Amino acid sequence: MSRDEAGVHTEDHDVHTDPAAVGDLTDAAAHQVNRVAKDGSTVGYRANRTLPLRVELARQLRRRRTQLVLGFLVVLPFLLVLAFQLGSNSPNRKTGGFVDLATSSGVNFVVFVLFVSGSFLLPMIVALFFGDTIASEASWSSLKYLLAIPIPRHRLLRQKALASGLLTLLALVLLPAVSLAVGAVWYGTGQSVSPTGEAASFGSGVVSLALAVCFVAVHLFWVAGLALFLSVSTDAPLGAVGGTVLVSILSQILDQITALEGLRNYLPTHYAFAWADLLTADVDWSNLIKGACSSLVFGAVFTLLAARRFTTKDITS
Repeated sequence: MSRDEAGVHTEDHDVHTDPAAVGDLTDAAAHQVNRVAKDGSTVGYRANRTLPLRVELARQLRRRRTQLVLGFLVVLPFLLVLAFQLGSNSPNRKTGGFVDLATSSGVNFVVFVLFVSGSFLLPMIVALFFGDTIASEASWSSLKYLLAIPIPRHRLLRQKALASGLLTLLALVLLPAVSLAVGAVWYGTGQSVSPTGEAASFGSGVVSLALAVCFVAVHLFWVAGLALFLSVSTDAPLGAVGGTVLVSILSQILDQITALEGLRNYLPTHYAFAWADLLTADVDWSNLIKGACSSLVFGAVFTLLAARRFTTKDITS
């Protein structure tokens, strides 16, 4: 079949440029130039309208790692209850101890969950949300395109940090909330008993747990700041998350070395479990205040370093 039979025109046509059309394009280009503001931005551009928080938050919630983390926090209390049930049927089971105290009431069950997750699980979740936020964009080679939209660097960092912070708060509230519901169903709403043997009503125990969760959120601020700093310093999300977790573990190890004496007070994890003082009748606020101030200082320093590093970093990916 020839080209003519296929319906393809083989005749060459001269392309003539219309002078009037060229003039219209020139006027349009000049009009666009006039719409550039004095600072170089396009008229109508608003930096505060770029990357809305709801968009970034919805995007993070759709990610598989976020869904898996939140799902695991929901399942964890059920796994612990199952472990307690299987352990109670063991003939070699020893009575007494912290585990038996955990099964005495719903509030005590939440206290146990916070104790077992406070050393590694919760810091790892915070490190995951904050350490993955910028480094993942760099690893996907999408960071430079976000900045070319353009989204100002300080706004991009702030919006992603806020989204990570909201996800962290959701995780910190979700775990004790589900644990309280599961514990109340399995172990009842009786009095909460502190490790020192002091008893309190169920309502008072819930209030103490709410304050404890608030302290844990403040304490983990240093983890968030460090993870954010490492996230803007590397293109490998695993490096940022793993580096933060390793620093947390190292701090906990050093805190166990009694030869360091007073130097341990300056470690960021030294007051990690100061929230246990809230479970006593006479609350000792000194450790709580010291722990909150220590975490706020560490977190502020790491966050400022992250902001400075990100604003001066050469973005190539």
